[in-house]
Amino acid sequence: MERVELEEILRSAGVAEEHGEGVFLCDVQWSPTQRAEFARITQTAADEPRSERREGWLCVPTGGSGGGMRFARHDERTLGAAVAGFCAHTGVGRVNAIGVLPLHHVSGLMAAVRCRATGGHHLPWSWPQLAVGEVPALAAGDWFLSLVPTQLQRLLDAPKTVDWLRRFHTIFIGGGPAWPVLMERAAEAKLPLAFSYGLTETAAMVTAQGAGDFAGGDCSSGRPLPHAGVEVVDEASGQPAPAGATGIVRITGESVFRGYYPGHGAGRSFTTGDLGRFDASGALHIFGRRDAVIITGGKKVHPAAVELALRATGLFPDVAVIGLPDAEWGEVVVACYPADGEGTRRLPDLPELAAYQRPKRLLAVADWPRNAQGKVNRPALRAAVSALAGPRG
Repeated sequence: MERVELEEILRSAGVAEEHGEGVFLCDVQWSPTQRAEFARITQTAADEPRSERREGWLCVPTGGSGGGMRFARHDERTLGAAVAGFCAHTGVGRVNAIGVLPLHHVSGLMAAVRCRATGGHHLPWSWPQLAVGEVPALAAGDWFLSLVPTQLQRLLDAPKTVDWLRRFHTIFIGGGPAWPVLMERAAEAKLPLAFSYGLTETAAMVTAQGAGDFAGGDCSSGRPLPHAGVEVVDEASGQPAPAGATGIVRITGESVFRGYYPGHGAGRSFTTGDLGRFDASGALHIFGRRDAVIITGGKKVHPAAVELALRATGLFPDVAVIGLPDAEWGEVVVACYPADGEGTRRLPDLPELAAYQRPKRLLAVADWPRNAQGKVNRPALRAAVSALAGPRG
């Protein structure tokens, strides 16, 4: 794909602004505060030396788990490498996709880019429409859809939507771990799921399950795609971790971004901050963000493991686990769920978790913060819960 083609996609979607020699993707629903931050970030773009804009001219917003606004710098070559890897993995030469995410989000962007680069059809569709069962017709060909687990949960509740989902070549699931009950329901529905892993910094997915993996009981994020090098490294040394050990995921390859804006350039290697390990078959398992780990009484708690146990109870419409400051324990494990008018819930017994992993508090949050992909906005949730919970100790 040439730069002019990529710019045409962005212009037609109305999500791009030019500042200096860079093109910045924007969310039309940003708040006044976010727009002000965006203006502050981009005001110096015109003054940057031309040499820094030969690569990485496309700036894709990525807040990261720590919040704040910054942009991952991509271009037609990084995105083209990701498209080539996707096609090689799926064995499909012409990609058709339903886009339920806006193009300022990397998953929405890559759905459109894959289709344009391969001559396929890209059909933007509103997630609220899809969530209530309003599904578009699928023309002949191989169709793809990308969802996060909470979106899949919504769609499984409508028989008409389930029938529609069965028509896809592959439905990629990313953005967080799926819980056992959800996976069992999807397997019973015989959906063509493939779990995957990727980031804005890597032009979306770098690992994915293959055909039949999910149906065969695989619960991993799949194996590396042909264009990506994926390894797990020791957190302290940065050296490759022993086989089967948990460490930090590091990604190399042509789809890796050119660096952050504002910030410095990058090579073809990116250490993610995500915790993961490879199993004996070479499949990657992701355990969440390193900076999301809760230290309580000197012990590490991975929120993803606690969330899976809570989701498996079927008691919560959604759930997120965070750590709040505590005078006695350093941090205390707190489970949060969106208030839905069905009364106050109680913490269930979670015998599969160690005592230190079990939440000490359960809080209903009236205004449940989500991002465009349907994932919980953890910085916003932590701020809301801190105000709701009050001081401890």
